[in-house]
Amino acid sequence: MFDGFSAIYHIYDHFPPLPGQESSLSWGGKKFEELPVVHIKATYNNTHIQLTDSAGESMVRTSCGTEGFKNIKKSTPVAAQTAGISAAAKATAKGVTFVRVVVKGLGPGRLSAIKGLTMGGLEVVSITDNTPVPHNGCRPRKARRT
Repeated sequence: MFDGFSAIYHIYDHFPPLPGQESSLSWGGKKFEELPVVHIKATYNNTHIQLTDSAGESMVRTSCGTEGFKNIKKSTPVAAQTAGISAAAKATAKGVTFVRVVVKGLGPGRLSAIKGLTMGGLEVVSITDNTPVPHNGCRPRKARRT
């Protein structure tokens, strides 16, 4: 369902609402715009997960480093999944059940973090890929020689 390309997966893509029908779509009594947002930043060295409300105020923040993984182990999918489960547990303690997910970055923990959120008890309504793609901007890093 989710690949590395820039895409938005939610019900508005396939069936755009007609005027007057926006309020009929609700998750847990909230409209799509009012749902909390989980921001996942997946870098090559770490994965950060932050839950914000619809206004942008931070509710829960965690990362692989705060979950006890150090050095190279922070960049593993297992660490991202553990951070996702921890973030979901903290979010459900605050009464959150339905969330939107925004993923940024190409790290190894991007899909594992989403899997951890669902394993922790959160229901993901939509997944948005917000990875910045350069239009021939800065010169990339040199390739590693191993």
